[in-house]
Amino acid sequence: MPTLALTRTVSRRFILSCLASPWLVSEAQTDEERVQLASVWPAGRPPRDHWVSEKFDGVRAVWDGQTLRFRSGRVIAAPAWFLSALPSMPLDGELWMARGQFDRVSAAVRKAVPNDDQWRSLKYLVFDAWGRPEPFAQRVGLLQSAIAAADQPWLVAVSQTTVDDVAALQRRLKQVVGQGGEGLMLHRTDALWRAGRSDAVFKFKPQPDEEGQVLGYQAGKGRLEGMTGALLLQTPSGQRFALGSGLSDGLRRNPPPVGTWVTYRYRDRTPSGLPRFASFLRLREPE
Repeated sequence: MPTLALTRTVSRRFILSCLASPWLVSEAQTDEERVQLASVWPAGRPPRDHWVSEKFDGVRAVWDGQTLRFRSGRVIAAPAWFLSALPSMPLDGELWMARGQFDRVSAAVRKAVPNDDQWRSLKYLVFDAWGRPEPFAQRVGLLQSAIAAADQPWLVAVSQTTVDDVAALQRRLKQVVGQGGEGLMLHRTDALWRAGRSDAVFKFKPQPDEEGQVLGYQAGKGRLEGMTGALLLQTPSGQRFALGSGLSDGLRRNPPPVGTWVTYRYRDRTPSGLPRFASFLRLREPE
């Protein structure tokens, strides 16, 4: 009987820990099952009942109170001083240096052994307290209090503001992009947190972007003979298309392996839903 009681106790603890941290449930989970992902903001929609913030071009970092992870669930090797200063509540945000510095951030945070000088140039910009039961507006208040109590200059709650109408939203986007920013994020103030692609949080950029998985290659012609003419990609919705625009000659000579995820920009979509005027942006680093 004592053995049975102990087994039940351990089982309860395991179930509770799985509920508290989605990374403990299954290593086979996809990114969309672990974190809340933004949809594309519909052009012309009024921004009422949404808070607006800058979209920071950093590396997504999720804190569960004990471990800092990439959105894939892989552990980020952060310095001990960085981790020990984080509050116990769950946080979701971006590791960031400055506008236009994504490559430097990515190189710093993916090292197996953290470089202290590089990490001291980073900020952790927090925009949500993931997994909590409160609506977004209340979650923001809780994370702001926790971050203020931590009192670290590199730990920052992302500023959330309201925007009156479509014209004001466009002006805000133009201002941020004109200063070198990537775009805007819009969170519905009454939305509950839910993992996966969400209609509660949106990204708003001059050109929307998306990620696709490399399935193969299309041979180049003319000047590109002997190189890759296009990557054959599969979109998150399962559609397939060839992406040739935006590839450097270096990538054409040494294309990303099959199975790699890449990010591309596009202007709009065809009637069938495929991205129109798509252009390669960057590789999505393995996490």
